[in-house]
Amino acid sequence: MLDNLHPYVSVVIPTLNEGKNIGKAISGVKDVLENYRYEILVVDKHSTDKTVSVSKALGARIIYEDKGKGFALIKGFKEAKGKIIISMDADLSHRPKELKLLISAIESGYDICMGSRFLMGGGSDDMPLFRKLGNKAFVILVNLIYKTNYTDLCYGYRSVKRGAFKKMHLTSIGFGIETEINIKAKKAGLKIIEIPSYEKKRAYGTGKLRSLSDGYIILKTIFENMGR
Repeated sequence: MLDNLHPYVSVVIPTLNEGKNIGKAISGVKDVLENYRYEILVVDKHSTDKTVSVSKALGARIIYEDKGKGFALIKGFKEAKGKIIISMDADLSHRPKELKLLISAIESGYDICMGSRFLMGGGSDDMPLFRKLGNKAFVILVNLIYKTNYTDLCYGYRSVKRGAFKKMHLTSIGFGIETEINIKAKKAGLKIIEIPSYEKKRAYGTGKLRSLSDGYIILKTIFENMGR
């Protein structure tokens, strides 16, 4: 049952025309978190389909944004009331059953937990070779520059302690947000852990990621944060 006044877990889901996916995504979250106090925040970029109506019918709180995924996550995290905040995609690529792992990591004392498709037990049904190579190159670059040991970088299934989010001072508007989180978590001295995560293919619709343009944004994010 949703407890919007005193949630323990907040699940933040950015959306744009995910009407065919969002109902199953929310239902999956509710099934897994049925014994938790939780809230679901759908941060919508003014969808023209049934994304909002379906989300409302399932008890989600709706927040609107008009800039991009990064802005949506930052706005959702700021609005979240839970002690643990989780970011999750709406396209059914993230498995709800992994939510308890993300929660347990924060309960165990970590400030932020990041799903990784490249740890043993993780994987992806939706990563062509050129994207896999690009992600690997970005991971190596971030690890070299920021003295980290990440195995994945551009993946959005994560949990964070409420107070830890405030220490990162995130600013990315678009798809650089995951990279910025990885970098600023390290720079803020947060206690970080990665856990295996398996990415499924998008169920319906077309993905919003544009490999070349968003790859440039990620690269720009890596270098922009060197002096911050």
